[in-house]
Amino acid sequence: MNSSYEECIAECLRCALACERCASACLQEPDMQMMANCIKLDRDCADICKLAATLMTRESHLSKEFCALCAKMCAACADECGKHSADHCQDCAKACRACAQACEAMAA
Repeated sequence: MNSSYEECIAECLRCALACERCASACLQEPDMQMMANCIKLDRDCADICKLAATLMTRESHLSKEFCALCAKMCAACADECGKHSADHCQDCAKACRACAQACEAMAA
């Protein structure tokens, strides 16, 4: 595998897991309706991050383009999670920002 992918793959997988944890925790919040957009973005971001990691692992010719899309998704998720004070949302926003940065570097 291309060693330049390894850091980005690791960030994508960290981010996917953070998003999954955040979505699950949001479902336990008292005002779940307020968390609806966060849950949606968490789930989309987790799926896109997992697919980005898979494509890089395969050394797909679309890896760079997909990483650019992943970076956009992560940035959107970070923005939404960053609006909420819950620790799980703040942790997710941090993971999303790190993944967005790694994916932007990969896509460059």
